Amino acid sequence: MKDTDRSATGRGPQAASGDARTRTRHPAQDTAPTPSLTDLRHHLTTHLDPVARTWLDHALDEAAAHPGLHGPVSVWELRLAEAGRRCGPAYADAARVLILDAARAGTDALTRVYFQGTADERRAVLHALPHLVSHPGALPLIEDALRTNDTRLLGAAVGPYAARHLTAHAWRHSVLKCLFTGVPVDDVADLPRRAAGDVELARMLGDYAAERTAAGRTVPEDLYRVLDLTESVTPAPGTDHPHVKES
Repeated sequence: MKDTDRSATGRGPQAASGDARTRTRHPAQDTAPTPSLTDLRHHLTTHLDPVARTWLDHALDEAAAHPGLHGPVSVWELRLAEAGRRCGPAYADAARVLILDAARAGTDALTRVYFQGTADERRAVLHALPHLVSHPGALPLIEDALRTNDTRLLGAAVGPYAARHLTAHAWRHSVLKCLFTGVPVDDVADLPRRAAGDVELARMLGDYAAERTAAGRTVPEDLYRVLDLTESVTPAPGTDHPHVKES
């Protein structure tokens, strides 16, 4: 859940067309696995100071005792708002995800927190989705985040939940949005598998590279990394994503 800075460099128009003489090949890299809830709890227990640990333990117990939505604002929603001040910015995302889990927040609760909360709380909801929602019912939250230009929200939106549930069309556009806004493609969960053999994504990337080159602008290095992935071997039958061949 960390933001990582990346640099971008430009390439010429021949590279955009895939000329092997001018293009550097980038080996496929799997994204880091999403930390489990147990991992998040252990991380916070190890790194928070005693006062913050005590606050988090109380907040989790409180959320577990009063799960779900209660009135205009549930008590655990107040704890989400406090997490940054109580645990510090470096640990607030993880603390909020654990509170949402303790509160057994379903799609309705997550939707309320997302649309009524701050940008920090929205990001925590997006991080919590792969842990708390097994169906595509929370996709409107991902779609809303992908319409923003908030790079921290975008980085959270292209996580494992999006990798599992976005259609191929929407997923391709999420990759392009990352390139438009400078979000590192390392944030895109399951990128090598979903991009493999995706001819339509390759076309979109080529068009985007050509547009930037024609305008005298640099082409993000990440674009070439994804383009190389589209030329990789398609996953074996039975392991492919159900939406990968949609256009």
